[in-house]
Amino acid sequence: MTPSVRDVEEHNRFEAWVDGELAGFADYLRSDQLVVYPHTVVEPAFEGKGVGSALARAALDDARARDLPVLATCPFIKGWMLRHPEYIDLAYENRSRVAD
Repeated sequence: MTPSVRDVEEHNRFEAWVDGELAGFADYLRSDQLVVYPHTVVEPAFEGKGVGSALARAALDDARARDLPVLATCPFIKGWMLRHPEYIDLAYENRSRVAD
């Protein structure tokens, strides 16, 4: 089972789909200066199957491609970033220190 993740801009969220079923989503608020990830949901039937990780990776890869710092107020996204140090440079806190 590999989730298919897509950016659904009209709903301001990334959605993960598995076999035609919505498995989860990660909401965002995006401007030209920052992206905020406030909330992530994984449906109970898909918990522990990599859906959350697929959402986090897609969302953070998108932020990197847009060269936007990330403010992760969602505990899942924030924790995922801390467990994957290759993404920690995206953290708004880190970027704002560099800019000072």
